[in-house]
Amino acid sequence: MTAGAPRPKVGAVVLTMNDRPEEFPRAMASLLAQQGVDLDVVVVGNGCRPAQVPAGVRTIELPENVGIPEGRNVGAAAVTDDRDYLFFFDNDAVLPAADALARLATELDYDARLAYVQPRIVDPNSGVTQRRWVPRLKASDPTRPGTVTVMAEGVVLIRRSAFQAVGGWPGHFFLFHEGIDLAWRLWDRGFTGRYLPAVTVHHPATTPARHVTFYRLNARNRVWLARRNLPRVLIPFNLATWLALTLWRFRDRAAIRASLSGLREGLRGGHGTRAPMSWRTVVQLTRCGRPPVV
Repeated sequence: MTAGAPRPKVGAVVLTMNDRPEEFPRAMASLLAQQGVDLDVVVVGNGCRPAQVPAGVRTIELPENVGIPEGRNVGAAAVTDDRDYLFFFDNDAVLPAADALARLATELDYDARLAYVQPRIVDPNSGVTQRRWVPRLKASDPTRPGTVTVMAEGVVLIRRSAFQAVGGWPGHFFLFHEGIDLAWRLWDRGFTGRYLPAVTVHHPATTPARHVTFYRLNARNRVWLARRNLPRVLIPFNLATWLALTLWRFRDRAAIRASLSGLREGLRGGHGTRAPMSWRTVVQLTRCGRPPVV
């Protein structure tokens, strides 16, 4: 940012279930230490009253756990109206540099077609960036920047007007694939996304498969993702690709059974409003390295 320029107005949304008593204070301290931005922070208690919240930070208490995407929607709606950007931040992440948010916001300031920017997520102990944190198919070099068609939703800065234009996160997904759904809808509105690995965020390297519901929700939401967003002719290709990869990757019979159960659940319905992307968007996504059947 140039000297004297107005500071970007950022609304930050952090979810908590009061289950990370050590990580959450570190996450909040690093967020509140950000410089060069006008910051409004909302902490959403997903089924709890938020604890360990720093003074001056607004909170929302939800009576039940509504899932990650819907919890983030609630937080985004509570951000003050004058915020231009929304920053969604996991409660076990840490911003190691005080100018991280300002650098991300500067990218959005420069390009009106850019809807979201994602930093590079790094495990603080090993220095490793997990494959699933790199928002493209070719992830061998996590330090390579560029245009991306999906996002790692746990640490991402999004243009608020674009977020609102597409209806926010798919709240009914509860967990998994909501970032792909949002990114596809943003691209279908003419926006793009960018990966900025020069800006780093620390996040412990865990696997989502540690959750007992991972396999079922992962499969169900993959079906919902396709049925909500793809032209009908592409849906079977998308699901066939996912099924082939699932059978190849998973060796545990219980995991395969749970995945097939989620597949059946997704096929029964519940995906919500169908708004298939245009064929122009399909072409654009493919040209940018990720055809929407993979």
